Amino acid sequence: MRIEEDIKLDFKDVLIRPKRSTLSSRRAVDLVRRYKFKHSHYEWSGVPIMAANMDGVGTLAMAHALYQHRMFTCLVKNIDAMYLETTIQGVGCDHFAVSTGTSERDFERLSRIINEYDAIKFICIDVANGYSETFGDY
Repeated sequence: MRIEEDIKLDFKDVLIRPKRSTLSSRRAVDLVRRYKFKHSHYEWSGVPIMAANMDGVGTLAMAHALYQHRMFTCLVKNIDAMYLETTIQGVGCDHFAVSTGTSERDFERLSRIINEYDAIKFICIDVANGYSETFGDY
């Protein structure tokens, strides 16, 4: 165990100071952003808001609803692979991610899905701690 003694900040310690704007109305705000991924050089354009891959949230219905607004959905891990075809046809592959855990069984399931639907572009690795060695190794 390592004990860190340097100062840590919390939300109560931080003030987000507004910046002057030339916009005359909130309607003039464009939330769409373009991202270029470092290693794949793939570019994604949309509103950077993601529905979590939780039961009742990361559903196919949510993916279809958020797609209308160019937002993103991380599908639940236990989504039936046959329903992915419907999502791909209705939403395309730019606005959802297939979720997986880090077990061998999860990897086998993910591999089957990726092999069957090679147009899928995004994967959500669902772990409690992104700093764990298991996550990094996966």
